[in-house]
Amino acid sequence: MKRRNFLRAGALAGVGATVGKGEALARNVESKAAAILSGKDDRTARIGFIGTGLRGRNHLNIILRREDCQVTAICDTDPEALAAARKMIQDFGRPAAAEYTGSEHVFEEMLERDDIDGVFIATPWLWHTRMAVAAMKAGKYAGVEVSAANTLEECWDLVNTYEETGKPCMILENVNYRRDVLAVLNMVRQGLFGEMIHLECGYQHDLRAVKFNDGKQAYGGGVEFGDKAFSEAKWRTHHSVHRNGDLYPTHGIGPVAVYTDINRGNRFVSLTSTASKARGLHNYIVDQAGDDHPNADVEFKLGDVITTVIRTQNGESIIVSHDTNLPRPYSLGFRVQGEKGIWMDVNRSLMIEGITPQHQWTPAAEMLAQYDHPLWKKYESAATGSGHGGMDFFVDHAFVESIKRGVDTPLDAYDAAAWSAITPLSEASIAAGSAPQAFPDFTRGQWMKRKPVFALGDDY
Repeated sequence: MKRRNFLRAGALAGVGATVGKGEALARNVESKAAAILSGKDDRTARIGFIGTGLRGRNHLNIILRREDCQVTAICDTDPEALAAARKMIQDFGRPAAAEYTGSEHVFEEMLERDDIDGVFIATPWLWHTRMAVAAMKAGKYAGVEVSAANTLEECWDLVNTYEETGKPCMILENVNYRRDVLAVLNMVRQGLFGEMIHLECGYQHDLRAVKFNDGKQAYGGGVEFGDKAFSEAKWRTHHSVHRNGDLYPTHGIGPVAVYTDINRGNRFVSLTSTASKARGLHNYIVDQAGDDHPNADVEFKLGDVITTVIRTQNGESIIVSHDTNLPRPYSLGFRVQGEKGIWMDVNRSLMIEGITPQHQWTPAAEMLAQYDHPLWKKYESAATGSGHGGMDFFVDHAFVESIKRGVDTPLDAYDAAAWSAITPLSEASIAAGSAPQAFPDFTRGQWMKRKPVFALGDDY
């Protein structure tokens, strides 16, 4: 076998098919094989930021701590956010970054620069897809915050652009790197749970103080949203006014999709969604400001609890919950249930047949420590203090390392599309009386041949 063909075959066997079009596939697979064989990963990643609000600056803080990254450009329509990012760069003693502001489309001008390898996109949801598409078309890696798309058309835009350009698009789903989530992935892959049967997940987080504020502080202290508010309340609450579906599915479905090999040997087939009545946001306004406040007359379309049931090609059932408008403790509600056992994060317990006592919960901490993922063992000290319990370090690390090596990202455009599609499909199901909705096959059949690649080693 010729060396060129040997490299290609070895890479395909080791990391799986990565892109839909043949030419882009060859480019990505051969570059990954070359990187693996050479061991070279000493490139500098030149990074741009589109969106320098609270979330964008969280990513910026991580990147500025890396000696292998240069921040070459930053972009935001908010002068205060841009100034805060500028100060961060100065405080780290880094060279000043070029700044872009003044219009909603100024990011397109930034993407014309030839000193940007990849961009972090941390902007309001309605801009995620168009900015990621523009970045790929400009020859840049796109790192897009969650969710990556709002409509099925946008999901296809991500996939089609990815295939046409060969430029990766990584959905920046940090929960996939949560320590217990990765430990459970280790256990799943080692067969402790047996074959996957049923899984649960969701986004269950009291966000009433995030969706409303008085514009004078980050969160809380008022019942304003839109132009009078601060940060996410400027735009996020409008979705609750106008939409009824699972608006934020990826924190839960991302890990579950990896547990069940979605897009890599399995796929989502269909879903049904049901919405409860809407009371939480209205009650919050009345409780905080009285029933004579103008916002007390706002009709919120979003049901307080959205329950989605997904069926997969391989026969697993998945329940996804969205619950952000009622008083409750935070939980992503993970449940991983296989032939041989179960793990639940709500009670931080598990039961594994033949290993733990039967018919009773055992605290999960000891076993999760035993199966701690190699990524956490290697990078724990670097991840400390990076945000969200350290998992922000890992998602940014994976994006940067992919850029440096010129290879595909471990979470890709097919993942971004499949996970984000839950939102428009749930809206359609609820509008149709909880009728089943079919998932598009964004891989166009390639899911049958693609192999798992996420977190297979201790590198990224």
